[in-house]
Amino acid sequence: MSVFEVVMLVCFGAAWPLNIYKSYKTRSAAGKSVLFLFVVIIGYISGIFHKIMYSNDYVMYLYILNLVMVAIDAVLYFRNRKLDKEREEAAGKI
Repeated sequence: MSVFEVVMLVCFGAAWPLNIYKSYKTRSAAGKSVLFLFVVIIGYISGIFHKIMYSNDYVMYLYILNLVMVAIDAVLYFRNRKLDKEREEAAGKI
């Protein structure tokens, strides 16, 4: 286990709750990149596989926690995109 890996994951993980909250409250996908979210998800999955295959320790749970938070943000992105489209359609009907 590397203390630097733990610090990296804690720092990255600290940003996601605020991002999730913002996505939930704004109800808009504006300014979000689903491609970025998927790249981050792939990165965390790769980190988990590395931990399973080569260095199985408790740090893997930080990868899993971060992965779950990014996945939540990705789900909110699709919900918000749908809400954006509904608002656009409603504005077009008026």
